[in-house]
Amino acid sequence: MFFYPLVSVLATEGVPVAVSLRVLKLSPALLPCWRKQQVATSELVEVSRANALFRAHDDGAYGYRLLADDAADSGEVMCRWTAWRICRVDR
Repeated sequence: MFFYPLVSVLATEGVPVAVSLRVLKLSPALLPCWRKQQVATSELVEVSRANALFRAHDDGAYGYRLLADDAADSGEVMCRWTAWRICRVDR
């Protein structure tokens, strides 16, 4: 779930977890399940690549080939098909 990390961030800022769950209409029963889940290494790599492509797009480059080249220049090397897939999903 996308909103459970938000609940954790709000809890560190002083918002009670019960209030966050109620406002976001989330089940409190799923919170312990979410906390036990481990983030896979492949997901971390995917996020890192998506961030590199996003930063390259901020430089004014367009097209997945140019974005992949700019991301590689910044240290995040990936093949162009991976850049295409990430750009297609993150439109």
